[in-house]
Amino acid sequence: MTAQDRGGKIEKRPRAANEAFVGPKGVGIATTIGLTGGIASGKSTVSSILRGLGARVIDADAISKWVTRPGTAAWRELVDAFGADVLNPDRTVNRRKLGSKVFNDPEALKRLNAITHPRTIGAIKKEIARSEKSDRVVVIDAPLLIESGMTDMVDQVWVVSVDRETQVHRLMERDHFSQQEAESRMRAQLPLDVKKKYADHVIDNSGSFDKTKAEIEELWNQLAGRK
Repeated sequence: MTAQDRGGKIEKRPRAANEAFVGPKGVGIATTIGLTGGIASGKSTVSSILRGLGARVIDADAISKWVTRPGTAAWRELVDAFGADVLNPDRTVNRRKLGSKVFNDPEALKRLNAITHPRTIGAIKKEIARSEKSDRVVVIDAPLLIESGMTDMVDQVWVVSVDRETQVHRLMERDHFSQQEAESRMRAQLPLDVKKKYADHVIDNSGSFDKTKAEIEELWNQLAGRK
């Protein structure tokens, strides 16, 4: 699915008109979509709509929490790297405390990603393998799909987009961040304008739920026509 290389980033090659629409390992049945976007852009809303249409959604954030559950090797490495103060009373990782330690520190963020990304990606690959002989659409809901190099695991990349003002407002409302905290989190991610360059489809989620749902349903019908 991919060719490289433009500016050190992964670039997907175009698919010829007569080329089979196959899964990430060439099975030729399941279609895999990589769903991504900026923080607070509404990926969960889009993945929920897709789930309702019949897709199997693999939630990268949920898998990340699972691979860093108390007692795992990743959990021990996180505690060693960032201290026990990033834990909740039940010993699970407090993602907000951990985030406050890494989002303004590129080296700390690099250490965090080195601990979590390989394990998360490995678990996602296992989940994809379980769906290879199915005709269900598989959606990988992953905020860092592009940054972590997962575009070669999918057939299409869908990017959920909102305008910056809406993104800041939603993040402040959802996570109770100050404007400064919200903007800090946004700066730590690849800008939406850059993510759009990798997209097969860009979904505008700045408007109403009904408008977004209609756009998703149209894309879903296009998928059904190609399979």
